[in-house]
Amino acid sequence: MPSRAPDSRRYSLSARPTWSSHYQKAPLASAWRIADRDTNHGRDWNQRNRIYNQVMARGYHHDRGSFVQAYDENVLDAALLAMPAVGFVTPSDPLWLSTLNAIERELVSDSLVHRYDPVHSPDGLPGHEGTFNMCTFWYVEALARSGRLDDARLTFEKMFTFSNHLGLYAEEIAASGEQIGNYPQAFSHLSLINTALTLNSLLDTEADARRRR
Repeated sequence: MPSRAPDSRRYSLSARPTWSSHYQKAPLASAWRIADRDTNHGRDWNQRNRIYNQVMARGYHHDRGSFVQAYDENVLDAALLAMPAVGFVTPSDPLWLSTLNAIERELVSDSLVHRYDPVHSPDGLPGHEGTFNMCTFWYVEALARSGRLDDARLTFEKMFTFSNHLGLYAEEIAASGEQIGNYPQAFSHLSLINTALTLNSLLDTEADARRRR
């Protein structure tokens, strides 16, 4: 059963992250879909609905028009970019599109994405954090799923210019363009692969639709 305790495993933060709950909802929904529907999965389905209702009630900030990093707060977090990918919202949901716009205004810098704003969400870590490669690839996928394929492709191809001579990525990119943090970073490359597969599939779908016109 998903935990109701405070959870900040993805980042070193103290509040209850909204993304923790939308990640919990996704496997419950998937398990229910693939399970034998004649068996009793009512408890899991109810738990899935409880998580969804909780996020919608406490994880969306109506005044700023976006989902937020933690319940009952108003700070953004780039982990929210994964919400369509895990099936919590549809890519065309107005609540999601306004969240994507907010992230672009506040966390995206020249197509590269910061995890969060440390001024408004202090993490206690020393130094200046760069943009987070995994989050930038999430951004590309979010753009693609939302129908902005040209923007997604441009941002994806731009990321190639930041890899090293082996085509590998560290954890972050500094303001100077230098790769910093853990190297090579597995999360960076896993998100690159997932994003490439999604983008390629959506571009193929668009191309097929154009040929049929």
